[in-house]
Amino acid sequence: MKTIIKWGAIAAFAVIAPLSAEAHRAWILPAGTVFSAENPWVTVDLAISNDIFFFEHRPMPVERVRVTAPDGSEVKPENVSTGRLRSVMDLQLTRQGTYRIASVMGGAFARWTENGEPKRWRGPVEALSREVPAGARDLVVTHAVNRVETYVTAGKPTIDNLRPTGEGLELEPITHPNDLYAEETATFRLLIDGAPAANVEVEVIRDGIRYRDSLDEIKIRTGADGRFSVTWPEAGRYWLSAEYQDDKPRLPQAHERRASYVVTLEVLPQ
Repeated sequence: MKTIIKWGAIAAFAVIAPLSAEAHRAWILPAGTVFSAENPWVTVDLAISNDIFFFEHRPMPVERVRVTAPDGSEVKPENVSTGRLRSVMDLQLTRQGTYRIASVMGGAFARWTENGEPKRWRGPVEALSREVPAGARDLVVTHAVNRVETYVTAGKPTIDNLRPTGEGLELEPITHPNDLYAEETATFRLLIDGAPAANVEVEVIRDGIRYRDSLDEIKIRTGADGRFSVTWPEAGRYWLSAEYQDDKPRLPQAHERRASYVVTLEVLPQ
């Protein structure tokens, strides 16, 4: 079978690949999420691995990572480097409030038949019409968006720059993501392209799976309005993920859409 692959800048991170328990997990991990000092620094690790928050596979590309300050402006990370197993960056939180650190990657995947042979292509949406023949037989196009993010707060948590963008699968905070405490319940809403993502399974995994025999994952399904709640069993860092797929893409050329969402959260002791 002949396969055509032209990923360009997103070759390092397959936007079509699911982020399920069987696949490698992507994550952005800040050294901490809540700071009371004035103008604090925070170091952030970015990686893709089997065990969450453990460096053993490869680094996450940093080219598409964007840091948004509480006022909506973009913050340029410092001391950015990429090693064999992880990427690292430093941020100084010079404004009071909550910062969003996010990597959003989107693209298209096409499969069709040509001269009796199956063919495939994946790449940026803007290249779709150029790379896939017009009138291709048995053509199926998937539009995919993957979002990996986390939040850090200096002083009092704020929410203005955490509002959904309307692209892909997103978390709408009802409980602030930097206001989480052990044995308390937090509520969020999942949105797909800005609309409630109903009946989506959300998986929550606590840090430290390398040191225990089971994942001890928490699985919840969103309601009709996209809402779901999590009661945190103990303090620590958590990896929350969800995936979505349907046949209602907003991209005119596509037949289906896929989206995944990952966020790193820190739960503090009471």
